[in-house]
Amino acid sequence: CLSAPTEHFHLQSESLIKPLMQTISHQHYRVRVDVIQATGAVIQFGNAKSVDDVLSHLAQRFFDEIPKVRHAVTTVIGEWLLHLRDRYSYFHKLIPLLLGSFTDEIPENTKLAWTYWEKIGLQWEKENEEDLKDKMDFSVSPPHYPKGVTRPGLGCRELVSRNLSKILPGLCHDMTDWVESTRIKASQLLYTLLLHAEDHITQHMELLLRTLYQACLDEESEVVKNCVKAAELIGTFVNPKVSMKLITSAFGKTPKPSCIMVLTAVIRGSPKEILRPHLTDLGNTLSQTGVCQQSEEVFYMEQLLYCVQALIEVCQEDCKEISLELMKILVTIMAIPSCQHLKEKVEETMSSLAEVQRLDSFLYLYKQHIIQLMEWVSVSCDSWTCYSPEILQLDVIATHSGPVIGEALSNLVLILKTCLQPNKDPQMRLKLFTVLSQLLQKASETVNSQGLFPSYLETVIKDILAPNLQWHAGRTAAAIRTTAVSCLWALIHCEMLSPEEILKIKDGLMPQIVAAMDEDSKIARLMACRIVGVVLKVCGRQFDEDKFKNTYTEVLKRLDDASCDVRLAAAHTLTNWFKCLKDSDVKSAMENHVEFLYQELLIHLDDPDQNTQNAVLEVLKEGSVLYPELLVREIEGVVHKHRTPVYCNQLLHHIQSAKESA
Repeated sequence: CLSAPTEHFHLQSESLIKPLMQTISHQHYRVRVDVIQATGAVIQFGNAKSVDDVLSHLAQRFFDEIPKVRHAVTTVIGEWLLHLRDRYSYFHKLIPLLLGSFTDEIPENTKLAWTYWEKIGLQWEKENEEDLKDKMDFSVSPPHYPKGVTRPGLGCRELVSRNLSKILPGLCHDMTDWVESTRIKASQLLYTLLLHAEDHITQHMELLLRTLYQACLDEESEVVKNCVKAAELIGTFVNPKVSMKLITSAFGKTPKPSCIMVLTAVIRGSPKEILRPHLTDLGNTLSQTGVCQQSEEVFYMEQLLYCVQALIEVCQEDCKEISLELMKILVTIMAIPSCQHLKEKVEETMSSLAEVQRLDSFLYLYKQHIIQLMEWVSVSCDSWTCYSPEILQLDVIATHSGPVIGEALSNLVLILKTCLQPNKDPQMRLKLFTVLSQLLQKASETVNSQGLFPSYLETVIKDILAPNLQWHAGRTAAAIRTTAVSCLWALIHCEMLSPEEILKIKDGLMPQIVAAMDEDSKIARLMACRIVGVVLKVCGRQFDEDKFKNTYTEVLKRLDDASCDVRLAAAHTLTNWFKCLKDSDVKSAMENHVEFLYQELLIHLDDPDQNTQNAVLEVLKEGSVLYPELLVREIEGVVHKHRTPVYCNQLLHHIQSAKESA
């Protein structure tokens, strides 16, 4: 009947639609195929108004699990677009269905859809030859086109462009549908439509961007992948003056990671020459505090990093123009504690940025921008708290730049002097002292790489370390004193502080250092003992009686310390104390104190740690030079009480040998 319909068939065709649609989802696929084919013939030879009644049912068959069913739907839609009498009225409804088959997982179905689409485009060209005459005669291919993609014919492009305004609203709605398969299909179709629309995309940018911002956050990776591909087409076909303005204006509100994701895709799709005039604006926008420091979420920072990578890959040597801005962004990403796993990727990106500028490594980027970076990070340093992101950024700049930080000492010391005053936030001071301590541990490779740090020593010691060695209650204050003592030891250990410098600071710092030997922190006690030992070695001979007395009293307490390391350091410090007293003018006045010290040291010969026993033995050997007879009497009085009398015997032998030598 349908193969040779009568001229009155269209009058009866509508009555067939309802039963056909009731059967179109039949459990047997062969029945579904037959129903689809019958529906196609009924509408083609009957009343075309029934298209609206069947479209939603046919659209559902594009999700059918059976390829033959999808093949049948594609054939029906293709035939309608070619032969339906009133097809022009239904182009905006039928075109999306046919183009949806371009991404069918079965190659045969995809090929069928393309074949129909090419025929439809050529037919439409012939039917509208007069309207298209200028475009056909003076057609110019876009200067940049996606690689590996065949450009659709003029008729196909025009069909999509002229119907896009009717197709897009419904498609954008489907992009956020609750059904996953619908969202995937819609995102695939969006890419196909934009590929056809080319520069006609421009007039639909606001709707497209709103949709892409939302769809790029989809939990289904396939949707995100298709949206990114679609955004790349925006970069290819839309003037950056329009696209960049619209995208960056979204950053003025609360930028989402999806905004940056879309921007990254647009950049990747844009030609280098077209992006060049917009680089400065892009760099300034991305490096704004409200953008690069908007969130500490890992996903947000990842997208920011990918955006920088895209700029470097596309713009190459042109990135020199925004090198400082890109460095600010990369430093910010590296400074986020939750993004430490990105550190390697950030370093690779810095290396790429250096490479496009023909620099040997990213250290030369720091060398190029170190002063500007330090000025950028220090703008608000007077009002920093422990939560200020600038502290973490300073940490990255100071420690990651290696020897380059030695070229910005004036900026660094000024920041430290401003922020490390006792009236500032204790937690913030603790963080900064940790940074300073790290730098001083490798001073020759960091702050003193240029040999300029000694000229800042007076400021560092008097204005930074000394105020923070003063005792204040609280655990944080104790931790600050510990890091301050560690910094001072680092200066002494790396020989940054010359004997002359130590001589200058001893009167001002000695009371605080001696007091630090009684801190709860093992590190503070250990460092304080070592510092006192060095001070004694350098200028102990100039001590008066009170200083000798106060010093040995505190050091002696450390021989009872729970830490073996501290006890060893205390023993070495007492060795220096005896050496200084031996050549001092107050030796005779200290006899009673020396006697007491002998008594205490003999007790510590029974220390449970053998290394400490040996160290105490060496102290007594050094001290035996002062009053040997006095020490012998003390030994003879306690030798029978010792668990290890061998040490007492060694000491007696040493004194006897020294006497004979004399």
